[in-house]
Amino acid sequence: MLIDVVTIFPQLFSQLFDFGIIRQARKRGVLQTRVTDLRQFSTDKRGTVDDRPYGGGDGMVLKPEPVFKAVESCSQPSKSSTHVVLMSPQGSQFDQDKAKELSLKAHLVLICGRYEGIDQRVADHLADEEISVGDFVLSGGEFAALIIVDSVSRLIPGAVSQGGSVLEESFMEGLLDYPHYTRPEDFQGWRVPSVLLSGDHRRIQSWREQEALRNTKQRRPDLLEKDEVTDNSDNVEEIRDRRGVR
Repeated sequence: MLIDVVTIFPQLFSQLFDFGIIRQARKRGVLQTRVTDLRQFSTDKRGTVDDRPYGGGDGMVLKPEPVFKAVESCSQPSKSSTHVVLMSPQGSQFDQDKAKELSLKAHLVLICGRYEGIDQRVADHLADEEISVGDFVLSGGEFAALIIVDSVSRLIPGAVSQGGSVLEESFMEGLLDYPHYTRPEDFQGWRVPSVLLSGDHRRIQSWREQEALRNTKQRRPDLLEKDEVTDNSDNVEEIRDRRGVR
């Protein structure tokens, strides 16, 4: 998979892509990342990529010309397989389902907005979709793009050495994760649940499923509303069947 990031702050990504799972995926050859400096596609010597908004108002707006040129340079020679994403507060909310969807793309181009915004013609005629990482304000799209790269890269086959572990994380089946414990067995009087010490893998799996459902009910009941799961429901299999998860 190839992920391109278009930004006016390319140096922001230089070290962050050399840590964690992103680094592992790159080292294993299942992920390639490139960062494109938007100012390289400016039409003047100063590297200007923004201008005042039509109609007046505060702030500056990123110009369409350099963005179109930058994305076009990233898309060569495989334009047909390129999926262009504009990081935008107006976009659809990013979640685990979207991360899984994007991880199946051969080539992603992430456009990072800045200042007051980006010319609307980029959203209308260049981006395949707009994505927001939450209902809050960031100083630019760079941090949102980092979230997407990290979330997507861990789902690429071969990126994580123990591939099964990413399939059991929060949100993968529409539920939060179950509690995790490690040594020591007794820490300041707080003991590891006995079922995890039983060696009975069927009981352990059942406990984990019920704990995941309990956590979701208590902390994120909105995740269950789409399936009309009642507060009294404890049927994890029913949730899986409704979502087509197996």
